[in-house]
Amino acid sequence: MNGEKITRIVLFLSTLIILFISIGIGFSLVKGSIPAFKEFGIQFIFSSEWNPTEGREEYGALSFIVGTLVTSIFALIICIPMAFSVSLFIGEYFRNSKLANVLSSIIDLLAGIPSIVYGLWGFYVLRPLVIDLGINEQGFGIFTASIILAIMIIPYATSISSEIIQMVPKDLKEAAYALGATRREMIFKVLIPSAGSGIFASYILALGRALGETMAVTMLIGNTNVIPDSLFATGNTMASVIANQFGEADGLKLSSLIAIGLLLFLITWIVNLIGRFIKNQVMKK
Repeated sequence: MNGEKITRIVLFLSTLIILFISIGIGFSLVKGSIPAFKEFGIQFIFSSEWNPTEGREEYGALSFIVGTLVTSIFALIICIPMAFSVSLFIGEYFRNSKLANVLSSIIDLLAGIPSIVYGLWGFYVLRPLVIDLGINEQGFGIFTASIILAIMIIPYATSISSEIIQMVPKDLKEAAYALGATRREMIFKVLIPSAGSGIFASYILALGRALGETMAVTMLIGNTNVIPDSLFATGNTMASVIANQFGEADGLKLSSLIAIGLLLFLITWIVNLIGRFIKNQVMKK
């Protein structure tokens, strides 16, 4: 057996293992969530009740779904202008310069920092700042969690979108300059329309990461099982409620937490699928 054939077999087996693991995770989540859906039906998704009292148990995922979406979307709104500016800086204005290379390395470093570190920073630095500014008495809530989440996804969105910007053909940009366009006009009339879909995809992928973030959000969101009535209220996310209550759960409560995990799995999978589809379309151009 030659080396080429061995390599193919190893790659095939590795791919197969990853595929089986993914199917196994999905199957486990579906199997574990069946008791909750049998008990509450589709109403499980639209109910915000969370009562673990024995004999009167009632569980619903709506407050956690709302908390997850509000926190992630608000974080994305904060992330977009920052990530777009830095990606233009790295990918166009100072492309291939020492400054851009250093900044790119720092962005990659920030993307690799564990979420617990961001959570600690948010707890001891950001939370007191929120209290001092009078935004929230205890510093916990959707607002604080969203800011720390935005800081976490900015490097991720920046890294991908700067690569997309660098992929815009040089000839296209030079043609714009040849027609008398300024740099600003070239960026807004040539570069952004050409790379727009890819940049958008990077934000979708960043949103996918934000949806599943756990530790940093758990430390700052306040962990109250209610639908937040404002950006400054406390709340809970799907990942946070699982992390907080999974260890002591059993029976119907355990099944409900697994069902929330299944819903989070599906939401994140769909968001990432959309992002990758758009990115692949850009790559084909």
